[in-house]
Amino acid sequence: MTGQPHNDTVGQPRHDIYGLLCPGRAVFELLVHKWTGLAITALADGPRRFGELRRKLEGVSPKALTQTLRRLEDNGLVRRTVYAEVPPRVEYELTALGRGALEPLAHLRTWIRANTGKFTAGE
Repeated sequence: MTGQPHNDTVGQPRHDIYGLLCPGRAVFELLVHKWTGLAITALADGPRRFGELRRKLEGVSPKALTQTLRRLEDNGLVRRTVYAEVPPRVEYELTALGRGALEPLAHLRTWIRANTGKFTAGE
């Protein structure tokens, strides 16, 4: 396959996620980024402010969190709302598309919990 979408037998485009030009590949790369899944699941219970997210995601730098939230917002997974207060209050929340990512991420977390002890480093 070339990595470009092509039509299957019923006329619907099919994608090869391994192909460089596949639109699904960009989505896959976004979702498997280091902080993306954690940020999405941290927003599962509702809107959070930047500081709340930073405390929840132990080890994330302000720069990395800002970049992650921007990518999620740019791709329609997160909505950023700025409230006209002094000082301004900014909240991040999942969109319907972002909430849709919670189920597959929950399956991944379940698999990780069941298998973490089975991994061997350096073998």
